[in-house]
Amino acid sequence: MKTPTSRVDKLLGSMGYGSRSEMARLVKAGGVVLDGVDLTDVSKRIAVTPDLSSRMEIDGEPLDPPPGLVMMLNKPLGMTCSHKEDGALVYDVLPDRWRRRDPAISTIGRLDKATTGLLLLTDDGALLHRVISPKRHVAKVYRAGLARPLAGTEAELFAAGGLVLEGEDKPLAPAVLEVVSPTEARLTVTEGRYHMVRRMFAAVGNHVETLHRERVGGLALPDDLAPGDWRLLDAAQIDAIFAA
Repeated sequence: MKTPTSRVDKLLGSMGYGSRSEMARLVKAGGVVLDGVDLTDVSKRIAVTPDLSSRMEIDGEPLDPPPGLVMMLNKPLGMTCSHKEDGALVYDVLPDRWRRRDPAISTIGRLDKATTGLLLLTDDGALLHRVISPKRHVAKVYRAGLARPLAGTEAELFAAGGLVLEGEDKPLAPAVLEVVSPTEARLTVTEGRYHMVRRMFAAVGNHVETLHRERVGGLALPDDLAPGDWRLLDAAQIDAIFAA
């Protein structure tokens, strides 16, 4: 694959550092360094490589991650993925400059306000669509706390596929249920329908009181990532999303 290139001012502008004129002034002042050498030409085209952050400095600080970043967030309770809902946004945890990037950083799918756990974000539109595409069958694993004890028939019903949720006509694909305790279950699904896990348990006469996403594909939420914290993914972790 050919390495993409970009003008310095265009790259930095797209990453939220400022306008092209502001970047021109910054370069003129010696504020942009690549491989230890001051850049003097704002129109210079440079290779946008994954290691650019380790080779380039802006005002003495390492460059932010270049375009193509993917990150995981341990979404806390009450935080929303939608600008249309009231409350704190998941994007509020990002550095201010990151919220000015173009393409913008977006969530890969959504978790509702009452759901916690693994949420992926990226500025790579192609990767986003790979993860959420129904053709990819990327599994999502949820741990659900239930209002009432499991009846014992849910695993067989979900595994068979064919369950039709209220208000829909298309049957669900098979899903795997693992009993954790009488009122707790781990559910693996390969679809991303609206409030799907909650509606599945409602269809069998139960109610989800707590819901936590543990895994997307082969990528698990690390135990040491606290609610509200995030970290960038490396190439191996991104590949793991599609490995399971």
